[in-house]
Amino acid sequence: MNNNFDQRHINDMKQGAIGLAALAICCLAKSEGVLAELTPISDRELEQVQGQAMIAIDQLAGMNQQFTRITMGMDIGVQTNVDAVVLGDDGVASDLAVSQLSLGHISQDDTKIQLDGQAYAIGDIVPFEAENPYFELAEVDGEVVGLRVGFGQARGTLSGDISSLSGNLGLQLNDGAGNLSQAVLYDDSTTATNYRATHIGLADAATDCATGVQCSALSNLQTLDVGVDNGDGTVGFTDDLFLSFQKQAVDWQNLAGDQIINANPGVFVNIPTSMTLDLQTLQNGIPRARTEYIDRGMGLF
Repeated sequence: MNNNFDQRHINDMKQGAIGLAALAICCLAKSEGVLAELTPISDRELEQVQGQAMIAIDQLAGMNQQFTRITMGMDIGVQTNVDAVVLGDDGVASDLAVSQLSLGHISQDDTKIQLDGQAYAIGDIVPFEAENPYFELAEVDGEVVGLRVGFGQARGTLSGDISSLSGNLGLQLNDGAGNLSQAVLYDDSTTATNYRATHIGLADAATDCATGVQCSALSNLQTLDVGVDNGDGTVGFTDDLFLSFQKQAVDWQNLAGDQIINANPGVFVNIPTSMTLDLQTLQNGIPRARTEYIDRGMGLF
């Protein structure tokens, strides 16, 4: 690993940590001061008091790293748009590149049941819901080697034009014979990879991303349903959505602590979806949900 690579991702990690620290400070700053007389309470009264800290700090031991996770106890519902997200760029390619990224969308059909099981009036915002945002540091011998940003619970639509992705995209494919399997990330030469992938397709010898056989460009999937399939057309919350930065390979733990997610050096994004696609839908693509109120001629309206 060269020094430019190290410095680039150290800067990414610092910016992420500073941004989240600023968020926590802003949230705390909104608390209004209260003037009141302090009076003691008995042990019996204290036993009846329940509460939860706004910020929780947990230290976790892993096989190869030590982890410190800082969780903020807040709920978020947003519909937000970002022109472009480019991370881990070395002048040749990027670990992650998404243009017109959006979380949440705008209802276009008041009869459609949305991911949360509710119907929304046309023009209403269908928010991306998140609870308990956290950031986590991975350390080896006292040195920070990784930073992870994620949510304790998340559900909603994620839209964007994905041209490069390093990480995992949880998506099931139906091969047409009723067999379900986890979709595989590929490069444009149909080599399976979770580093700067550009395509997604079936894990099969006949898959050919160059000709579009059982494979599609990631940019063809314009809107993804983040969450867990409830089996009834609605989507439950997932605890596995995160973005991380590593100076070296890190074995992140899922929040339940019963699974390891291996992230290689660089940028890594873990996107669990509730979606199962047949091959025809994969090749035809998934249209983008409406994410803007004004038609700027960019396919976002």
